[in-house]
Amino acid sequence: MTHRWRFVRAGGFDQVVIDSGADLEALGELDQKLWVALACPIQGVEFDKRTLTLLDADKDGRIRAPELLAAVKWACDVTADPDDLAKGKDGMALSAIDAETDEGKLLLSTAKTLLKSLGKGDSKKITVDEVTKAVEGFDKHPFNGDGIVPMGATDDEAMKVHIKDILSCTAAPEKDRSGELGVSQASLDAFFKELDAHRAWLAKGKDAAIAPMGEATNAAFATLSAVRVKIDDYFARAKVAAYDPRALTAINGEEKAYLELTAKDLDVTSAEIERMPIAQVAADKPLPLGKGVSPAWAARLTDFRAKVVKPRLGEKESLTDAEWSALKSVFGAHTVWFKEKAGPSVEKLGPEKIEALAAPDVRKKLADLVAEDKAKEAESKAIESVEKLVRIHRDLITLVNNFVCFRDFYSRKGPAIFQVGTLYLDQRACELVVRVNDAGRHASMAPLANSYLAYCDCKNAKGETMQIAAAMTAGDVDNLMVGRNGVFYDRKGGDWDATITKIIDNPISVRQAFWSPYKKVLRMIEEAIAKRASDAAAAQDAALGASVEATHAAVVEGGTAAATPPPPPRGFDVGTVAALGVAVGGITAALGALLGAFFGLGIWMPLGLIGLILCISGPSMAVAWLKLHRRNLGPILDANGWAVNAQARVNVPLGGSLTKVAELPKGSSLSLTDPFAEKQTPWRFYAGVAIVVLIACAWLTGHLDFALPQSVRSSHVFHQDEAPAEAPAHTH
Repeated sequence: MTHRWRFVRAGGFDQVVIDSGADLEALGELDQKLWVALACPIQGVEFDKRTLTLLDADKDGRIRAPELLAAVKWACDVTADPDDLAKGKDGMALSAIDAETDEGKLLLSTAKTLLKSLGKGDSKKITVDEVTKAVEGFDKHPFNGDGIVPMGATDDEAMKVHIKDILSCTAAPEKDRSGELGVSQASLDAFFKELDAHRAWLAKGKDAAIAPMGEATNAAFATLSAVRVKIDDYFARAKVAAYDPRALTAINGEEKAYLELTAKDLDVTSAEIERMPIAQVAADKPLPLGKGVSPAWAARLTDFRAKVVKPRLGEKESLTDAEWSALKSVFGAHTVWFKEKAGPSVEKLGPEKIEALAAPDVRKKLADLVAEDKAKEAESKAIESVEKLVRIHRDLITLVNNFVCFRDFYSRKGPAIFQVGTLYLDQRACELVVRVNDAGRHASMAPLANSYLAYCDCKNAKGETMQIAAAMTAGDVDNLMVGRNGVFYDRKGGDWDATITKIIDNPISVRQAFWSPYKKVLRMIEEAIAKRASDAAAAQDAALGASVEATHAAVVEGGTAAATPPPPPRGFDVGTVAALGVAVGGITAALGALLGAFFGLGIWMPLGLIGLILCISGPSMAVAWLKLHRRNLGPILDANGWAVNAQARVNVPLGGSLTKVAELPKGSSLSLTDPFAEKQTPWRFYAGVAIVVLIACAWLTGHLDFALPQSVRSSHVFHQDEAPAEAPAHTH
């Protein structure tokens, strides 16, 4: 029979209710199009990371819908009553494990074994803390079933040394469950493959053609290689000098280079001297091996003379080009062999350790250690299964209700797993705060949420850092700007210094949008006035500076500083005056027409005033209304690695509950006497002036003539049939 689901309307869409074992058992039947999310990240959420890691089957750092369904199905199969999973309580009764199945029997016996290891063999239930301690104790055991053997797994000191040597040759050593580095069968196979290849290469090097000097060949070849490039360079320069004597000066180094060297403290091993020729070059001149060589190369050349030249050519004071070529040919086969080196990673161990590790009994002992550890694999998996079941017993229902539906977020009974804490900033507390894993990706997607977001860099007393994004859903934004500081409290109560680094501007409320145009105009006026004052101050400072410089120059020259003449008075251009007159006339006419139209409304003047206000504030309010009704949680979470599957709305009432503005506590008293209060604005005076101005404008335009005596009507005062605003212009 098909399960009967229950749904509730929350966030503008239908969300399933999951609160029973039957709901969990039937979760696989629920169409995933009705799920709120289809994936969530392990990082950046307030949820037990170990539980999520155990559920992450493919170890990709994300929990996907199939992985959650697999965990739910497995937990229901090994639990006697799935309703226990819907309670979400820590501490699983051993009787809750279904012992009728083979897997259930194994889980039950393993749980009892873990409790015995903690000295709680009589306990009837096992908690997350207990299973965690038991797992930690098992992990510290030398053989814990992961197939990785650390040095501490054996008491044989020689084997410990062998394991240490193998680890030193492994590029990326593996970690045992205890946290120590160890060797696995795979790493042993890779090591011995390198070892065998290197041993074969060493054996080949014992051939007489490859080792012309016997055991001394390697040392002799190393000394020859150390000077080979420099000696080749010397004889090449000598050939160029023989070809054209004019090149000799440049070949030996220009005098300028020596002058630069003598300008500082000399060091015979400096890079500048090392780059110079190994000896002074002349046409077809042999290379001196003692006196006259560069001090930077003297020691290496002496070593070369003793280990290569003397054994092959006898005592010599110099070396010709032909002799040098002959020496290189002696080591020709050795050079080819050296370039074919195999197993370089084990070379640093040296021949003695390499041969010791190659012994068959060493390989067998290492393989036996790995096999002994692997023998515990079944026990290890059983322990991990018990840990997984106990954690699922406590955490599954919470995860489901923050994945399949967003019950915690929309019920407002507690924070959702993506809410990482509370940001206190600008007399408000923001609860919709998410951790930002990738700032670039988040900033590119989050604007689609139509929410006002403040990105903050956070740092605590331990020096730890993180980045958060807080949604501002109540209050105003007048004092929110990059650089403002606040305090962020994480879910564990830790406090962090928070500084705004980026703002994504979107409407917070329709009320804020109503005042937005006026605030923008005031801000523009303030900025214009500030810029004009700044420009004037800069011009004045520049003029003063020029005057001071002129005075100083005159004093330095011995003369008397002439007074800086004042700037000539600016004349008034007739065209400018005419243009100003036309502009004033146009403004006056427009103002008169506007006032005429306004006062012409009669008793409808209040509605006209409302219409004027709506013309100014209406567009911004309409845009704000549209954005607030499209405010969506999805892009904020998707930018963090979630896969939100629904239009998770954050409407105005919900937004108001997510950001709390400062309020005085109920029952508190407030004294309104402020000794430092600013002088109050005389609003009654301003209101009176405004009324007088309106009455004067109405009289001037003739709109009050119907209620006034003939002698004081504007048409009579101005001796015309129409009021000034309506009278035609006179022609001359």
